[in-house]
Amino acid sequence: MKRLLLVGGGHAQLSVLEALARARPAGVEIVLVTPSRYQVYSGMLPGWIAGHYDKAQCRIDLEPLARSARVRMLTDRVVGLVADQRRVTLQEGPPLGYDLLSLDVGSETNLSSLQAAGEKVLPVKPLDGFFEVWPAVVSAACGKRGYRLLVVGGGAAGVELALAASYAFSQAGTNARVDLVACELLPGHAPRVRSRVIRALARARVRLHDVEATGTQEGVLLADGTALPADVVLAATGARASQWLETSGLALDAHHYVAVDEFHRSRSHPDVFAAGDVSARADVVMARSGVHAVHAGPVLAANLLATLQGGPLRTYSPRRRSLYLLACGPRYAIASWGSLSAEGQWVWRWKDRIDRGFVARFAIPER
Repeated sequence: MKRLLLVGGGHAQLSVLEALARARPAGVEIVLVTPSRYQVYSGMLPGWIAGHYDKAQCRIDLEPLARSARVRMLTDRVVGLVADQRRVTLQEGPPLGYDLLSLDVGSETNLSSLQAAGEKVLPVKPLDGFFEVWPAVVSAACGKRGYRLLVVGGGAAGVELALAASYAFSQAGTNARVDLVACELLPGHAPRVRSRVIRALARARVRLHDVEATGTQEGVLLADGTALPADVVLAATGARASQWLETSGLALDAHHYVAVDEFHRSRSHPDVFAAGDVSARADVVMARSGVHAVHAGPVLAANLLATLQGGPLRTYSPRRRSLYLLACGPRYAIASWGSLSAEGQWVWRWKDRIDRGFVARFAIPER
């Protein structure tokens, strides 16, 4: 019997579980290794911070999904891979061999520039850890006059987190201050979108610092010499690959992500597929975004089944433009699609409908 090993329960892997529940391939043992029973949907994190959702609304229960697909689920973390031997090492359980491997483990927050800030740093990833810590941040802000939160990172995540945190503090009745440090605000988005975001930050009284920053014991030091003290430095500073990939034997790109072809198959090991943040394409430019993980999921699922059962592989062709709906704290959002943009409460309702629909798609009632 062949073994298909699914490592990580990310957005793309959800589509794999969905496809396996329909196809149920014969003669294949399927194992899912994931550090948590729940997959947090990152698109709803700002809404949770702002108080629009509770925790249960923002996550997908992998256990009934796995059971529906006849997949054995192990709650554990992969800490090593030897691709030439088709073997993964787990943090707690015994090593696992495989015939076919699917990687969707996401990425980690790159904290290299903020290390000197020590325990003040709160990385946005892993999301499970952030969910646990954030309520204590709000509680501390309510208990200390002049509390200061610095969000470092100018991408969509940094913008949404800064606006959501500011709104959460205002709803809690605290005068806590939020600053956004972004050496480049929303790279890849149109100037009109950046203008809308700058106005949203001003309305929320979030001060924008458009320079680079490095961590200090007190907070951060800006490139212009300004010292910004902080109680918490929330890191949305971009992604880095899991370190165990470096010794895996897989072909990696210059940033240590798994190099894949147009089928999202490893360029060095045809028995390994990868999607989401853990993967890197050389033939197309793709931002590290959940948008691509979601869209690549059905292609990943089809190619795993094709490899098991025999058949042609499908190419994942990223859309030339991706739609981004940026939450602004209150039930208000900004839409970004190429050179086009819009904003308003109606954009929030649009985003809310998409996000709730995605989570509901993978919700299987308990028996």
